[in-house]
Amino acid sequence: MLNFKHIFYFTFLLTSLSCTSQVHKTKAINSAEKMTEQDWKKKLTPEQYRILREKGTEYPNTGEYNLHFEKGNYHCSGCDAILFKSTQKFESDCGWPSFDDAVKDAILYQEDRSHFMIRTEIICKNCGGHLGHVFKGEGYKTPTDERHCVNSICLNFKK
Repeated sequence: MLNFKHIFYFTFLLTSLSCTSQVHKTKAINSAEKMTEQDWKKKLTPEQYRILREKGTEYPNTGEYNLHFEKGNYHCSGCDAILFKSTQKFESDCGWPSFDDAVKDAILYQEDRSHFMIRTEIICKNCGGHLGHVFKGEGYKTPTDERHCVNSICLNFKK
């Protein structure tokens, strides 16, 4: 028999899920949000689509920008928005490009409970593309002690 506690828990769960889906639907803020998934499939390579649109991950130590340290900016490969500056990049030995911070207002942060973990997903604010995850408090000697762990395929570098 259902009691008040069960009804409250069920209502809370439904409300939480609906709020999460609303955040997901409204994350892109420009014309890129008007692109359909078919448009994205035409614009991106299959691997870019898998990672940016389906929240995939590239294999560690395989990305073009993992050990790349030229001066310039890293742009979203989905929409060309500037996401990171080379001054924010550091070597973390994790197998993916790591940045201690992002360009102001370039990224959205969203809780990710996939794969039996609780992490913080990083998303391009401009187009809603999945970039990777941010990890805090790992002891890196950076100004923020954060590691924005980004899939190289989500980035384009410009001098």
